[in-house]
Amino acid sequence: MESEILKHKLIPKHIKISEEEGNELLKKFNVEKKQLPVILKNDPAISHLELKKGDIIKIERESPTIGKAYFYRIVK
Repeated sequence: MESEILKHKLIPKHIKISEEEGNELLKKFNVEKKQLPVILKNDPAISHLELKKGDIIKIERESPTIGKAYFYRIVK
């Protein structure tokens, strides 16, 4: 069932970013991890990823105006 959910056109691509990329992201936007929006570890959209609390997820969404838009969430 999870694979069917991931294939749905309304579920954007979710990618675990490296710790280094996460640190660069936090520095770029001048925020701390606790300020990022939350995504739960048991969310079906990320169930296929090997995650732990504190990992940062990059969400890639298609936008009709700008092409691709990126959003970030911290795993709780």
